Parts: sequence; C-alpha cells; structure tokens
Amino acid sequence: MAQKGDLLSVRQDIRVVDATIRDGGLCNNFRFDDKFIKDLYQANVKAGVDYMEFGYKASKEIFNEDDFGKWKFCNDSDIRKIVGDNKTGLKIAVMADVGRTDFQKDIIPKKDSPIDLVRIATYINTIPAAVEMIENCAKKGYETTINIMAVSKANTDDIKTALDILGQSPVNAFYIVDSYGALYPEQSRKLANLYCEYADKYGKSVGIHAHNNQQLAFANTIEAMTQGVSYLDATVDGMGRGAGNCALELLLGFLKNPKYKVAPILKIIEEHTEKLKAEGVKWGYDIPYMLTGQLNTHPRPAISYVKEDRKDYSKFANELYDIINS
Repeated sequence: MAQKGDLLSVRQDIRVVDATIRDGGLCNNFRFDDKFIKDLYQANVKAGVDYMEFGYKASKEIFNEDDFGKWKFCNDSDIRKIVGDNKTGLKIAVMADVGRTDFQKDIIPKKDSPIDLVRIATYINTIPAAVEMIENCAKKGYETTINIMAVSKANTDDIKTALDILGQSPVNAFYIVDSYGALYPEQSRKLANLYCEYADKYGKSVGIHAHNNQQLAFANTIEAMTQGVSYLDATVDGMGRGAGNCALELLLGFLKNPKYKVAPILKIIEEHTEKLKAEGVKWGYDIPYMLTGQLNTHPRPAISYVKEDRKDYSKFANELYDIINS
C-alpha cells in the first residue's frame, strides 16, 4: 500500500483518542480524584482531542467495587457529573472487555447515555463473542471499535479470518493492539497494510494502540498512520500499564492539523501526572518492560518486579527465560 500522506499533510480522517484514564487507571486501580478527571476533560477539549476514554465498563459481578476507583466501572451518572451534556466536539468513550462486561444491562441505550463510543477488547480466540457485543452496542446507537489484543502473538491467517468476520459486523474500526510492546515499526507497517486492506474492503477505519516497552510506541503509531491508520491512541505523559503508551503530547506535537494543541496537555503534566509520580504511581519505560517486550510476553512479571523495586536485571532476565521455556 502506498504511503498515505506525508509529514506536512493534514489528514481529515485522523481521530486522536486519549486513553489516559483507562490505561493509566491500570497503574493505580482507577483511583483518580474528580479534579484530575475534570481538568483532563477540559484540557482534551482545548487540545482538540477527538475522543476521551473514561475507563472500563467492568462487570460488578466479577470485580469488587471496593477494590477499584469508579472509572473501572464507568457508571453513566459518574461520567455525566464530569461532562454534563458534553456540548463540545470531544466524544466520550469506554472500553468493554469480552467476558468481563455485563453489556446487556450495564450498557444502556445511547439516547440515555453521555457515552458515544464503546471500544470492545477481545483476543483472537473470542471473536464470536466480540461480534455479539458489537451488534448489541451498535443496535443501542453507539459507535464501536474492536481492539484485537496481543496481535504480536497471533498468526496472520487467524488475523485475516478475524478481520473477515469483523468486517461483516457493524463495527466502525479495527484496532491493532501491541499489548506487549513487542512490535517494531516495520511490523507495524505490515500490520497496518493488512488491516487497511480489510478496512477498505468493508468500509471500516483502522486504529492503533501501542505500548512503550521498547520506546517505540510513538514510532509505531506514526508509522501505522502513514499507511492509512486513522484512530490513534495516546495517553498524557505516556501513562499506562507497565511501560505505558504513546505519549499524547508527542502525538499532538507531530500532527500538522492546527486544531490540535499541545499546551493544554502540558498543563496536565505539570499539575497532575508529576504529582501522581511523586505519590508513587509507577509507569514508563524500564529495563524489565524492555525485556518482556523483546521476548513478546505479557508484562505481568515485569510489573511485579518494578513494584518490588528490584534492580537485579540479569537475574530477572533469566527468570523470564525460565517462564517462557517452562
């Protein structure tokens, strides 16, 4: 596929998605105060961000509400307290995991909700259940995306089959999700070409959600963008699980559309994310995350390692090899 646009182009199909609360919530069990959420919402409006993801629509039957902040569950009333009637150009998103969301009852009709977009997260082996959720949410009036997680572990034939099935659903966009931060730009480009081929066939868009284990989240995002990917996920200060994500301030500074502005996001970093770091909330590139990224494996062991404040990197590398080879 020929490159779509160049470094000086304004692409009207680009949609910037701020995933700070949802992915960043994995760092502190979603325990954000309302001032941070309100300030971030207002900053995203000023910055020209297209979507703000508030968190998960997690099942209260599976997860104990006392163990998490409210953005693990994203009650419509809690979102409404932040955004009111949201008479802005910013759309509101939530994520719903296959098998972990009571979507039949907890996702109410769009006409009664402040939410615009439901992002459905699935693994390659649960596509039929994802389609059921897509159809349910679309029928209720929502935009939907499908986030195929851990794509670096999936084989190409399975991806093609999944995209064919999903293409026949009412989903609006397919997402490339580098859950393990294992992809390199060349791989991101190839995946973007593949996803865009199926998107063109079925009249869909394509998105990317990158993790920064190898300090490539931004590079992978803009590489995929040049190939036609249009939904671009990012987080303030790169805040997200483990190594974090593509930094929103980097992405907004790169995009040439004058509607996007970096200054409001810098204010959030000054006033909020620096404070979160000082309070002990951890995220961002570190050697343990680099190792799990290079080995294309889940960052769970690295997250535990970082929490223990260990520095015996070579020993940890050997532990990882043992886990993978066991």
